[in-house]
Amino acid sequence: MTDVPFSLAAERQASRSRHPTARARAAAKARSAAKSRARAKATPVSTAFILLFAVVVVLDVIGLVMVLSASSVQALRHHGSAWQFFAKQVMWLSAAAAVMVATMRFDYKRWRGLAKPVLFVSVGLLVLVLVPGMGITVSGSTRWLGAGGWRVQPSEAAKLGLLLYCADLLSRRSNKMGDWRLTLMPVIVAFGIVGALIMAQPDMGTTLVAGCITLTLLWVAGARLTHMTMLLASTAVGAFVVGMAEPYRRARMLSFLDPWKDAGNTGYQAAQGLVALGSGRWFGVGLGASRAKWGFLPNAHTDFIFAIIGEELGLLGALLVVGLFVAFAVLGVRAALRAPDRFGMLLAAGITAWIVGQAFINIGAVIGLLPITGVPLPFVSFGGSALVITMGAVGILLNVARQARPVVKPSTKVSRKRAASAGSTPAPVTR
Repeated sequence: MTDVPFSLAAERQASRSRHPTARARAAAKARSAAKSRARAKATPVSTAFILLFAVVVVLDVIGLVMVLSASSVQALRHHGSAWQFFAKQVMWLSAAAAVMVATMRFDYKRWRGLAKPVLFVSVGLLVLVLVPGMGITVSGSTRWLGAGGWRVQPSEAAKLGLLLYCADLLSRRSNKMGDWRLTLMPVIVAFGIVGALIMAQPDMGTTLVAGCITLTLLWVAGARLTHMTMLLASTAVGAFVVGMAEPYRRARMLSFLDPWKDAGNTGYQAAQGLVALGSGRWFGVGLGASRAKWGFLPNAHTDFIFAIIGEELGLLGALLVVGLFVAFAVLGVRAALRAPDRFGMLLAAGITAWIVGQAFINIGAVIGLLPITGVPLPFVSFGGSALVITMGAVGILLNVARQARPVVKPSTKVSRKRAASAGSTPAPVTR
């Protein structure tokens, strides 16, 4: 009988001893959470956000299927299991999806404070790759860090770091775009450092993608036409000189003009890619029935996976992949145009140029319109760090698209009432 009064007294004493500040803080947190939930309900997910997310998911699924098909023969021949590369791709895609979800939920404005650290860290990793004994060399190129089959490519992180740094600088100095020393010069210096370290690996394809990002950001930021013309001309001349400087790059540039002239040597990969594409015709030879992947086409599951798509799925399958990248470009541009601020606009434009430009370089090399540069097809080609960084960048783009400014359409009734009150006849509404 005495336990009940004692417990009630203790509870009353504990309630009196509670500090009023703690209750006030709890109430403030509750009100803040309620406001956040109300704000989330008041900001519906836009159609562009949903479509952009769907395009990326479809490209990832196509990539998984085609990596399994294109790599099965080589995996069985060298590793004893046709699922070797597919299993790794599933693991990398799972990590990439988690990174995309994290960056999608991370407010893009907070990347401003991380722009310089990300750039500095990525530049440090690029330097580390060139240290003897640290970088991993494959086929004459030292581009990776890691051990065994698990490797990361710092140049992928460098593209993101360069994008964040340039977008932050150009957005902060938007009213000084006429002064090239405060806007154009810092961007060129940043690109020069990153590009020189990437070319030292050597990796001309990634350098071209980084250049595409930089030029797009300068153009969208409002750089002067004379400056852009001079920069484009100097970039084209520099790319040509660098391409002709090394014998193997010179052979690639000359062979793409006529790969059949030396189809057994310098033009072998380009010729085999065209043969695979031509074999697919309209509807393809069937999923998994490629003949080029039986050792005829080098890098069938990486740089030249688009040739396997054309062979197995035909022209219709190849056009589907191209159409998805076109849709990505349209939705990315739409997200940039409707971004809440200048920084978001530059981020969205740079990420769109990054992914679409890289896809254009890859597909152009496979179909013979561009020299072979060795860049993967985004979301589709086999790869680890490239997929993770690319999906992380897509998450940033999705965050910008999610916060897009709504398009306010004027009400017809309101406009007619205003016109009537002004004593004029409203113009007919066209739809």
